[in-house]
Amino acid sequence: MMKLGKWMASSLRTKLIAMFVLLTILPLIGVGVISYQKSYTTVSEHSIASTQVTTDQLQRDIDILFQDTKKFLEIGKNNSVLHFLLTQSETYEDAKDILKMFQVYRETYKFSDSIINISIVNMYGKGISEKKGVFQAESIMMKNPHFLSLLNNPDETLIIPPVSSSIYDRLDQTEVKGHQLISLAAVIEQRVTHEVIGFIMIDLDASVVESFLNHTKIGETGYLYVTDDKGHPIFLPQHVTDPKMYATIPVMQQQKGSFIDRSTSPERFIVFSTSQLTGWKIIGDAPLKEVMRDANEIKYLILISVGFSILCTIALYYFITSQVIRPIQYLKHKMRQAASGNLEAKVKNNRSEDEISDLGSSFNSMLEQIRMLLAHSIREQEEIKKAELRTLQAQINPHFLYNTLDSIVWMAEAKKSEQVIDLVKALSHFFRITLSKGKDWIMLKDEIEHVRNYLTIQKMRYSDILDFELYIDEAIFTYRILKLTLQPIVENALYHGIKNKRRKGLITITGGFSPEGHILLEVIDNGIGMTPEQVLHLRSILEQDVQADSGFGIKNVHKRIRLYYGEPYGVAIESEYGHGTQITITIPKEGIEDEKSVSGR
Repeated sequence: MMKLGKWMASSLRTKLIAMFVLLTILPLIGVGVISYQKSYTTVSEHSIASTQVTTDQLQRDIDILFQDTKKFLEIGKNNSVLHFLLTQSETYEDAKDILKMFQVYRETYKFSDSIINISIVNMYGKGISEKKGVFQAESIMMKNPHFLSLLNNPDETLIIPPVSSSIYDRLDQTEVKGHQLISLAAVIEQRVTHEVIGFIMIDLDASVVESFLNHTKIGETGYLYVTDDKGHPIFLPQHVTDPKMYATIPVMQQQKGSFIDRSTSPERFIVFSTSQLTGWKIIGDAPLKEVMRDANEIKYLILISVGFSILCTIALYYFITSQVIRPIQYLKHKMRQAASGNLEAKVKNNRSEDEISDLGSSFNSMLEQIRMLLAHSIREQEEIKKAELRTLQAQINPHFLYNTLDSIVWMAEAKKSEQVIDLVKALSHFFRITLSKGKDWIMLKDEIEHVRNYLTIQKMRYSDILDFELYIDEAIFTYRILKLTLQPIVENALYHGIKNKRRKGLITITGGFSPEGHILLEVIDNGIGMTPEQVLHLRSILEQDVQADSGFGIKNVHKRIRLYYGEPYGVAIESEYGHGTQITITIPKEGIEDEKSVSGR
C-alpha cells in the first residue's frame, strides 16, 4: 500500500491516470453494469413472457378447437335423435333428419372439417353415424370403460387422446383408416326423467392439433408438445421423436409456469400451460440461449458500447496528456538539467500562448538572471579573496617587523654597530622580497632566499640557541608560491619551539616533490614540541574558522593556501613533546607558464 501511494505521488501523469479512472472509467463501468443488469433483466423477462404467451396461445387454440367441437354434442338433444334412440323399429325419416342435421352443423362451425365422424348409439346398440348410416352394435358396447365412466358421471364430456379408431369403431370392430383420432363422448338423456338413453361420439382428426405444434416454434430449434395429465406424450412435432419428459410435481400440479433445466448441456428453458377443457399439458422446450438470444444481444451490445466508450476515453486521455503532460515533462527535464548546473538548458518556445509556454518563458528568464547573478557573485568573490589575501599579508608583515625592530634596538643599545649594519642589510633584502613590487606570488627560489634572510637575521639575535639548515631540491625553484608562506612557519618554530627549549636548537627546512607530484615544504625543529592535546587543539584551529590565542601564523598560512588552492592543500602538523615539531606545507605545482593565471586570480 505504501509503494502504491509513493507511485501515485511520484508523477503528475500517474495522478491524472488515477483521477481519470475514478472520475471516468469507474462511472462508465458502473453505468454499463447497471444498464446491462436492467436491460438483461427486462429483455429476459420479455423473452420468457413471450415464450409463455406462445404456449398459452397454443393452449387456447386447443381449447377453442374443443369448445367448437363440443357444440356438435348438442345434436343429442334434437327430437329426431331422441325418437331414434327410444324407438327400436326402423325410423327411416328420423335417420334422414339426423344425417341432415349433421350436415347443417358442419356448415355452421369453424372446425367442422376436422371432424372425421359423428356417431349416435342407444343402450341396445342401435346407432347411426356419418360413415355407416344406421347400424347395430354388439352388446359388448356397454362394457366399454369410457361408456361406463359416462354412466357414472353423466354430466361430463370425455375427451379421449388419439387412438387408431374412434370409440364406436372399436365397439363396432370397424376401422377408420389413415387417421389418428381424438374422440369426444357424452351421454344423451331423456328430457323428463333424465335417464341415459344413449351416447353421442365425435371423432376429430388429430392432425389439426399436430398442425398447431408444427407451426409453432420457440426460438430457432425449440418446440411444443402435448402430454396428458399423467405426463405421457400425446402429440409431438414431426421432427421430435424422443422428447425429454418433464412429468415433475411443479409441472403436473401447477396450471402454468416456466423453469430452466440445468441438468442438460446446453441448458434448456421449459415453459408449460394447462388446457382448461382437457387437462392436457402444453409443454415448450427450447435451448436457453435461443430464448435469451435478445437478452444476450443486448448484453453484448452494452459490453461493446462500454468497451468502445472506454477506448475513446483512453484515446482522449492520451491526447490530453500529449498536450499537457509532455510539455510539463519536457520542462521538468530542463529544470533537472539546470539543477545539475547546466544553466544553458533553455526551454524551446512552441509558439503557443498557454500557461505552460508562459512558464517556460519565465524559466528561461530565471536562468538568465541566475547566470547574471552568478557572474556578479564570482567577481565579488574574487575581489573578496584578493582583499582577504592582502589582509592576511598585512597581518604577517607587521608581526615579523616588530620582532626584528626589537632585535635592532636591543643590538644598538648593546653598541653592536657592525651587527646592526648586517642586520639592517639583511632586513633590507628581506623586505625587498616581501614587497615584490606588490605581487602576491613569487618564485619558490625567492621564497627560500626570503626565509634564509629571515633566519640570518634571527641567528644574529639568538646565536646562542639557534642554528638552521636548508635542503632544497633546486627543481622546485622555478615554481611559484604565495609569498610569506614559509616565514611565519619558521618564526613559529623559533618562538614556540626553540626558545622554549632553553638550549641550542636546530631548524631544518626541506623542499621537494611528493609521490603525488605536489610540492612539499617541511619545517622541522628539535624544540620543546607539543602534547597530543595541544596538537589536536591546533589542528582544530586550522580546520575551523575560529579565533586562536596561539598558532596565529600557522593559521594564517593555512587559510591563505586554502583560499587560493582549496583542498587537499594546506598545512599539516606532527609533534611530540620534548622532541620537536614538523610542519608540512603542501601546494600544487604552478610554474612560469601559470603566471598569467596566477596574476589574474
